[in-house]
Order: sequence, then structure tokens, then C-alpha cells
Amino acid sequence: MADARILVVEDDRTTADLLALYLRHAKYRVDVESTGDAALERIARESFDLLVLDVMLPGVDGVEICRRVRAQGGPPVILVTARTLEDDRVSGLESGADDYVPKPFSPRELVARVAAVLRRVPPGAHRMLSRGVVAVDLATRSVTAHGRAIELTSSEYALLVALMQRPGHILSRAQLLAALPGEDSQALDRTVDVHVRNIRRKLERDPSNPELLQTVVGAGYRFVKS
Repeated sequence: MADARILVVEDDRTTADLLALYLRHAKYRVDVESTGDAALERIARESFDLLVLDVMLPGVDGVEICRRVRAQGGPPVILVTARTLEDDRVSGLESGADDYVPKPFSPRELVARVAAVLRRVPPGAHRMLSRGVVAVDLATRSVTAHGRAIELTSSEYALLVALMQRPGHILSRAQLLAALPGEDSQALDRTVDVHVRNIRRKLERDPSNPELLQTVVGAGYRFVKS
């Protein structure tokens, strides 16, 4: 676990440098970004084993980054923030964070928390997502179903991962729209329906009678537990 790759996203340079110093001393590989937008671009093109995110960032904030990363089946997240109210902590954990560290904090404590999270989610463990006959390699974004490779668009991939992350749970069209890359708030529910139809055509043995990706009338869609 000591060679795990960590992305620290912190706009205060002194804090970022201190975190990087302690994490590198613990033998982790560390990269640093100072804005939410830069972090999202980095996460999209590179693989990390854990993210340390400040909540209050320029551009996209840490909680929103956490939500997006988790919707894509990304690595574990530790949120670091000066916000200490209970509602803030709950909001952070509900976004999918694995831990929530209030400022001011001891760098040694943060390193210990990183080690604890990585013990629960070892490097590379988050990169494979398997549900019955469907498997997704999150590092390479490759998908197989029924033992054969499946080609998905970026939007189809995002929806499939979001659904597979919560098997058996109903996700509304609004939740699925939020998982789509590049879609804005004006996108239509119909957009989700079109993508789901295309996913079924590629994954299901009989797309007209889907066994994997089911419609819940009036509520949304769910990926059936295997």
C-alpha cells in the first residue's frame, strides 16, 4: 500500500506542500492540484488510488468532485475542510467520502487516516466492478458482458457504472443525468432513456425483455442484483 498513488487537491499552497511532504515520507506517490476543475481533468485522464480533497476549492468544490468520482466508480476519498458543523460532515459523507477530517489537523493523523482507508480499499480494488455477467475495468474503461467485449460511448459507460455501483437500487432520471459527462441541467429525461436503450441493445441477450437493466415505471432504472 505504501506505493499507492494519491492526488491532493488543496488551494492553500502551504497546506498542500505539507501534506505532500508527509505523504511522500510515508512512501506514497503524490500529485497536487489547486483547483477543482484541474483536479477533475487530472482524474479523467490518470489513475489514482486515493483522493485527498479540500472541500472549499476554486471552481468545482470537493464535495461535488467526490460525488462525480463516486458516480464513476472512482477511488476512495478523504475530505479535508474547515467546515465543522454536523450538517457539513453529514453532507460530505453522504457524497461518498470515506473519511472527513476537520481543520486544523495533524499531518501525521491524516497520513494514518490515509493508511486506514487504503487498508479497507487496497490500491487497485476500486478498478474492477463485476455484477454477474457484466464486468467493468474502471482503469481502462473496458466492459465485457456474457464473456464478450462491449463498446460503449462515454455517456453509456457513465450510466452503466452509476447503476452497477448500486445494484438493486432505483436511480431516478435526474440522478442518472447528473452522472453524464458534459450534460447540463437543461438536458432532458429523454436523454437518459435513449442511452439506456442503447446500453440494453449492447448488453442484453434480448433487449426487448431486459434482464440486467430494468425500468421501474414512474421512478427510473435499476441494475438487477445477480
